[in-house]
Amino acid sequence: MLLFTTSVRYAVNELRLYEYGFRRYDVPAVTGLSLEQLNEAARTIKDYFNSDQETLYVQVEQDGQETALFSPKERAHMQDVKELVRLVYWVQDVSLAYVLSYTVLAYVWAREAPLRSLARGALWGGGLTLGTVAFLGLGSLVNFGDLWVQFHEVAFTNDLWQLDPRTDRLIQMFPEPFWRDATLFVGLLTVAQALAIMAVSGLYLRLRRSKVPRSRLRELALG
Repeated sequence: MLLFTTSVRYAVNELRLYEYGFRRYDVPAVTGLSLEQLNEAARTIKDYFNSDQETLYVQVEQDGQETALFSPKERAHMQDVKELVRLVYWVQDVSLAYVLSYTVLAYVWAREAPLRSLARGALWGGGLTLGTVAFLGLGSLVNFGDLWVQFHEVAFTNDLWQLDPRTDRLIQMFPEPFWRDATLFVGLLTVAQALAIMAVSGLYLRLRRSKVPRSRLRELALG
């Protein structure tokens, strides 16, 4: 949970991911907005997720006039999205607090055997993470569209997410293929974190096994 929510939080706040989607899916041509306007809108959305502001307001200039980028329905949906994002933040904070507390207590209060146990637990946890990401990733590759719809049906209690790509800017800016790419990005980032933890844990266990026991060192010294 910690690795996954950390990856999601990073993706939410990574403006380069937004710009990647704008460029790859030719969003300026679809929306009639410049890349600079879209990047500024993305920055406003990111700030909205990290603020106490209840409603998202994004103003853009078109034909010499300032106009709202999103409709009332889109703004209402973004309120739901913000609640989901803040839930992810909360889960990450709680998971991080638990992991750090457990690790510090194990390191401060435990002897060497529990530390080895902690390293083995990290290896198993990393392996479980890799297996879960592989399972979900395979499902996404096979049928991402249906999974994406099912996610919305579970995550939201209304139909505000059902937007019209012909008229609604929100879905024009972030089409389904963008979310497929973003999901892949989150998955790869989660895998990278899991592999790093497994590598450190495995190296620790290997170094511990290669050390000569203290009793043997004492025997060698006396001999």
